[in-house]
Amino acid sequence: MKMKQKIKIYNTLSGKKETFVPIIQGHVGIYTCGPTVYREIHLGNCRTFIFFDLIVRYFKYLGYKVRYVRNITDVGHLEDEGEDKISKRARLERLEPMEITQKYTLDFHHILSVLNTLPPNIEPIATGHILEQIELIVKLIDKGLAYEVNGSVYFDLKSYIQRYDYGILSHRNIEDLIANTRNLKAQNEKRYTLDFALWKKASPKHLMSWNSPWGKGFPGWHLECTAMSTKYLGNVFDIHGGGIDLKFPHHECELAQALGISEKNPVRYWIHVNLLTIKDKKMSKSSGHLILPSELFTGEKSFSANLIRFFMLQSHYRSVFDFSIQSLLSAEKGFHRLMKYFTTLKRLIAEKNRGLSTFDVKDWIQRCYDAMNDDFNSPKLISHLFEAGNLIESFVKGKEFLDIYDIQLLHRNMRNFLTEVLGVNIPSDLTVNHKLIDLLLEIRKLVRKEKKWDISDRIRNELFHLGYSLIDNEDGSTCLNPNF
Repeated sequence: MKMKQKIKIYNTLSGKKETFVPIIQGHVGIYTCGPTVYREIHLGNCRTFIFFDLIVRYFKYLGYKVRYVRNITDVGHLEDEGEDKISKRARLERLEPMEITQKYTLDFHHILSVLNTLPPNIEPIATGHILEQIELIVKLIDKGLAYEVNGSVYFDLKSYIQRYDYGILSHRNIEDLIANTRNLKAQNEKRYTLDFALWKKASPKHLMSWNSPWGKGFPGWHLECTAMSTKYLGNVFDIHGGGIDLKFPHHECELAQALGISEKNPVRYWIHVNLLTIKDKKMSKSSGHLILPSELFTGEKSFSANLIRFFMLQSHYRSVFDFSIQSLLSAEKGFHRLMKYFTTLKRLIAEKNRGLSTFDVKDWIQRCYDAMNDDFNSPKLISHLFEAGNLIESFVKGKEFLDIYDIQLLHRNMRNFLTEVLGVNIPSDLTVNHKLIDLLLEIRKLVRKEKKWDISDRIRNELFHLGYSLIDNEDGSTCLNPNF
């Protein structure tokens, strides 16, 4: 049943939904642009990585063999003034560039682990693929698609557009691109205003540089992903994606480089995740308008990583999603209700048969598949899970009936769609660790008497992450409620 599912993917390149046909039957190659590791990732970044985790999980659930490649950019991502973001951060924090990349790569891995994302099969870093990038530049020069000026190498866009279309991914025309080009320092040495850097000459003060046929320098950001994606997935692969802000210029330039080298369209399906905004304004590291995941995990009102993941998946990836604490609180109520339904369903398995089923569980299962097959529609899948929850409630009240086979079938598939597809952790049984929890409550009671509020709050937050909420009553007593 699983492998027979037909998936429709909205392809940014064509601007429409297309039936997914893998290059190799039963296999899928996916490349996602990872972070530039010069700062902590924000919640908007997390949305992209959670969504691609959903895609990977669903393909695996259907039985595909997945090769998921997600890179780390640790050099070459320049700011408008031409300084490498990592080098700039190293200077500000008075650390070596590799200390910066190590620090923020570890933070990135930690946050995604807490959010229960699967690690990629391969996670290449840009500095580990300098030779591959130099080889690609040499090929582009040989094909007349790149040129060297004063130790820097640029992609020759005028030569390219004589052979191929530029702007086909972002659906922009060349005239508009020229009109919107910023006047940066490097423009003077380019042949054409839209030419982009493949290799930049390093100044003596530049902290990260390598030897090349054109002298000491460092690779351009766009080239890094072309080198790493094609090395591990081939000149043509199934899916390439990232945040919508990467569509232009990054992905457009990637496409041009790869097409120029191999003369083949490198990607079958391009997928872009829309923005997570705050008060309708884009989250951005450069502007400081952002929320860090750690700010939600701790604080006066903390939220579990499990809930944040569930919250993100309640919105379709192609929609702009405006974040607010109020919407997160609303998602929390829904999540706890869904967990209650599932806990009730687990209990019903042990009960006796209540007659013939009045609900078509197999049809419900297919509708769950249909939701995911329709461009990975996680909000629709979640709505079907709530539908199952309402059924469970009606079953308990005697308004609906399920035989034992259908109860087990519903339980198994509800669990699978929650855990294996959506990647949501179902809290463990309530009887587990009660003695330990009782001990923590006694300790908390003592520290509250001593007015050690920081320790008291920490115990409360940790219990919340384990699946329990504490309510402190006016008389000094504390109620313990499961987060279901």
